[in-house]
Amino acid sequence: MTSTSTGLRAGRREWTAFVVLMLPLLLVSMDVSVLYFAVPAISRELHPSSTQQLWIFDIYAFALAGLLITMGALGDRFGRRKLLLFGAAAFGAASVAAAYAQSADMLIAARAVLGIGGATLMPSTMALVRNLFLDEKQRAKAIAIWSSAMAGGIALGSVMSGVMIEHFWWGSVFLINVPAMVLLLALVPLLVPEFKNPAPGPFDLPSVPLSMAAVLPVIYGLKKTAADNGLGLIPVLSIVAGLAIGAVFVRRQLTRRDAMISPQLFHHRGFGPSIALNALATFAMMGSAYFTTQYLQSVLGKGALEAALWSLAPSVCVGIAGPAAAAAVQRGANRASVIGAGFVTGAIGYGILALAGPDSLWTVLIGAAVLASGIVAVMSLVTDMAIGTVPPERAGSAAALLETGQEFGGAMGMAVLGSVGTAVYRSDVKGSLGGGPPTDGLPTDALDQVRETLGAAVAVAGRLKGQAGDQMLDAAREAFTHGMRIACGAGALVLVAAAVLALVTLRRVGPTGPTAGGTPSTGGHATAADGEETAGREVAPSH
Repeated sequence: MTSTSTGLRAGRREWTAFVVLMLPLLLVSMDVSVLYFAVPAISRELHPSSTQQLWIFDIYAFALAGLLITMGALGDRFGRRKLLLFGAAAFGAASVAAAYAQSADMLIAARAVLGIGGATLMPSTMALVRNLFLDEKQRAKAIAIWSSAMAGGIALGSVMSGVMIEHFWWGSVFLINVPAMVLLLALVPLLVPEFKNPAPGPFDLPSVPLSMAAVLPVIYGLKKTAADNGLGLIPVLSIVAGLAIGAVFVRRQLTRRDAMISPQLFHHRGFGPSIALNALATFAMMGSAYFTTQYLQSVLGKGALEAALWSLAPSVCVGIAGPAAAAAVQRGANRASVIGAGFVTGAIGYGILALAGPDSLWTVLIGAAVLASGIVAVMSLVTDMAIGTVPPERAGSAAALLETGQEFGGAMGMAVLGSVGTAVYRSDVKGSLGGGPPTDGLPTDALDQVRETLGAAVAVAGRLKGQAGDQMLDAAREAFTHGMRIACGAGALVLVAAAVLALVTLRRVGPTGPTAGGTPSTGGHATAADGEETAGREVAPSH
């Protein structure tokens, strides 16, 4: 490595290690959507009940969200590379178990282990990026690529799922993970040095169940709200219980010297806002996905694989947005202004989506591309700010907090905007299908299904003959599109408010990374792969 005024620059070895670290990132993000097209085949083979089918989907996200904070703290304490290797082994083994599951319960258990493995992989990879790249410009570029890859991985997962299901059996969607995990286990010990806090102190074990008991009920309540398209008693009680336990958890972190989440993380004025702004960005991303995926399939009538392939189109812009935002800041643009501009760009994307009618493929694709570009630009900058402003020995905990905020934001986006769209849909359907043609002679339970969701309306219309089915489906599609327009208007307002929040909270936040004197910001030592300690900073040994 060569010394510069901004710190020690990473060389070819560090960038090669970064490419290797992209493997778990892509796979964990792909696993969020990889089951989309496998559900019919799983239902035929394993015969899950409706409750089991729900858990097959949700257990992965619950395990991931509930353990992020714990795994981030463990990585800081015992070593990020060590935790990454453990997670890769667990993820690979669970993928094989899921692929060859003989029952719904076995698949649920395997998906739970996949979530545990994902919770170790996500904060470890982000923290290792912080450790490998001390130079501010290089780190910003790496995190911009990291953010774009994560967003693209979710879209790629659904496409890979469709391709594998079309040519192989349903378990093949999980076997995609295995070669990548084997490669990761082989290359990480050779390329990635070990990093950990050299003086971690005692571990706050009671905070582990407290953190899980705070996160899981809130995530469950938000997901239940999105699934039921409205607040019910159980989701409200779940959210309230989680928030109450969360208050106990926060109080414990503030009053203990061995806190799992050090309050010192929030001493830099940019860290707290970056967590909140990242959650708002994920709110927007997942809120829009709730509508665009249904629009492509149920409004435009495209097949699942065709819809997934069309959904990849906005990813072309996403791949450019993160690095472009990082480059703008490096050329001297004000970070707060660029983040604010990213939110405004996202709001414009929502505005374009709000112009869509029942037959507006290109309007939806352009709106989704503009929205995703703005949001990924925001996510890359706030992630760099959050990770770059904390001491390197706390990077794992910082990454875990950032990703936990993402889980909250995504669940909130689907719950809030989904509920808005559904309320409009139900109101419109009730008005247009309240009686008379085309509902004459339709059983009451079938009409109730039509009024619940567009997917149910498509199924019912398929059972009707001729013009009656077409009229019902046209009315349902128009109602859904109207609900999408209203929800997108609400999403645009949220992003405008987020832009103002960014400008207000970040106006006095300085650059991240090295200190003014040109010395890399540090917090301790790094333990190298061969056991050698590099004094004064947490970075890979010179090669």
